[in-house]
Amino acid sequence: MKTITVETSAHAQMVDITRNVAEVLAEMGVEDGIVTIFTPHTTCGLTINENTDPHVTHDVLKQLDELVPWRQPFYLHKEGNSAAHIKASMIGSTLTLIVEWGALRLGRWQGIYLCEFDGPRTRSVYVK
Repeated sequence: MKTITVETSAHAQMVDITRNVAEVLAEMGVEDGIVTIFTPHTTCGLTINENTDPHVTHDVLKQLDELVPWRQPFYLHKEGNSAAHIKASMIGSTLTLIVEWGALRLGRWQGIYLCEFDGPRTRSVYVK
């Protein structure tokens, strides 16, 4: 297992970590198989989405803000970041991907993103 460290710079942000994951797989010598990518945090997640047009990540984050506003009168969580926990639960913390011929089998426009919902922070992503 290897760890990728991701420094986020905004409260809400989608960071493309596709290259980082590919580099780790190369270091590990993975040629064919399945890779699991996991983040051990409760206020960020992992997803696959388009990595060509930056407006997509903007739109995803804005829509999540509409669905799960930062402040709600019924939130009880004392730390004040319930929205980040909810968004992380919606997105999920684990991805499973195919590796073939030493490369991730992603679609032409796909990338792997760490989705920050309570930053800026230092995040870990485990690759196995």
